[in-house]
Amino acid sequence: MTRRLVVEADGGSRGNPGPAGYGALVRDAATGRVLAERADYLGIASNNVAEYSGLVAGLRAALAIDPSATIEVRMDSQLVIRQMSGEWKIKHDDMRRLADEARALVDPATVTWTWVPRADNGAADRLANRAMDAKTAIVTDHDAPEASPSVPPGSAPSASAPSGSAPDPGTGRVPRPSGAGVRFDDETPVTVVLVRHGETAMTVSRGYSGSSEPGPPLNEHGRAQARAAAALVHRVGRDLWGDIEYPSEVRASPMVRTQETAGIVAERLGLPVHTDDRVKEADFGQWQGLTAVQIEERWPGQLEPWHTRADVRPPDGESIVDVGERLASLYDELLRTSRGRTVVVVSHAVAIRAALGLAMGANPGSWSQLRVAPASLSIVRLFGDRRHEIAVAGAPSEGWS
Repeated sequence: MTRRLVVEADGGSRGNPGPAGYGALVRDAATGRVLAERADYLGIASNNVAEYSGLVAGLRAALAIDPSATIEVRMDSQLVIRQMSGEWKIKHDDMRRLADEARALVDPATVTWTWVPRADNGAADRLANRAMDAKTAIVTDHDAPEASPSVPPGSAPSASAPSGSAPDPGTGRVPRPSGAGVRFDDETPVTVVLVRHGETAMTVSRGYSGSSEPGPPLNEHGRAQARAAAALVHRVGRDLWGDIEYPSEVRASPMVRTQETAGIVAERLGLPVHTDDRVKEADFGQWQGLTAVQIEERWPGQLEPWHTRADVRPPDGESIVDVGERLASLYDELLRTSRGRTVVVVSHAVAIRAALGLAMGANPGSWSQLRVAPASLSIVRLFGDRRHEIAVAGAPSEGWS
C-alpha cells in the first residue's frame, strides 16, 4: 500500500520585502505524527519567496522519508497553491525559479494541493518565526518509530503496545495493560482526550457561562492551568498510557476560553486547532451569566430538574440531553474516521460530562454528578460495539501528577 505524507509549509517576511524565513513539516497522513521539520532564515526576501522556499524544503524532506509516497501539500497561501496546481501563472522571476525547483522534485499533477486557513497552518508558521527570530536553520527528523511531535527520537516508549508486552502464546494477542477495560477482541478504538478549559472570571463567580456568548477569556491562573494541562496531554502515549497513540488532532469549542486553552495545548503538541461546534458548552438561554441562586430566585424549581431530569430546557436554551446529542454525533464521526488515533477535544464542564456519560451508558440525569475541574483531563476510548472505556486522568490544577 502506498504511503501518504502531508507537507505543511509557510513563510513570512517582516517588511515584505524584509527579514524573511520559512517553516515546513512532514506528517504521516494516517497518524498525524510529525516525521520531519525544516526551517531557515533567508535574509531579505518577500513573503511569497519565503512561502515557496518552505514548499521546496517540505517536498525535499518528504522525498527523503519515502520517495514513492503520495503527497498532500497544505498551505495558507492561495497564491502558491493555485500557481503550483496550474490555475494561475507565475510572473515573478524568483518565484518562478522556486516553482521550477519544486516541479523538478515532484510532478505537480501527482500532488494534492490544499489551501487551509491560516489558523490551521500554525505549526509551519511557528517554525518560520523561530527561524527568523534565531536567524538560523532548523533541521529535525523524527524518524524512529516511537517519535512524536516535539518528542526527541528515542525519548519515549512505543505507543503501539505496553512496554515489555509480548503476544500471548495461546491467543497471539498482545495483553491489554493492567487496569484496562475487559475485552475479548482486538478491535482498534478511537482515543478521545477531553480537556476542560482553564479558569475564567465566570468560573470564579460560579456563573452559568454558556455558548450563547463568546464568553470571558482565561484569567492568569487559567492560563497557568492550561499550560499544566498541555504538559500532561504531551505525556499521553509516552510515559502515561503507553498503549495509547500520541495525539494527532486537536478540536475545540468556538468559545474564547476553549480556543485559548486549545491554542496552548496545540502549540505543545505541534498541531493546529480545529473548531467544532458540537463540543461547545450548553446554551443556558436566559440563565446566561447568572448564578444558581439568581436562577432559583427568578425561575423557582427549574434548575434542579435541568440537572437531574436532563430533558428540561432553560428559557431559550438547551437541555443536557440536547448537549448529549451533539456529542453522540461527534463520537459517530470519530468511529468512522479515526480508528487507532488519539484526538484531543477542548471543551466545557457540561459538554464533557455528556461525553463521559455517553461513553458509560449512564442515564443523562446522572451526568451532573461527574466532577470536571478546570483544565482537567478525562480519557475515553471508543469502540464500535459501544462498550467504551473510560481512563481515569486528572486535574493538574488540583495537584494531580
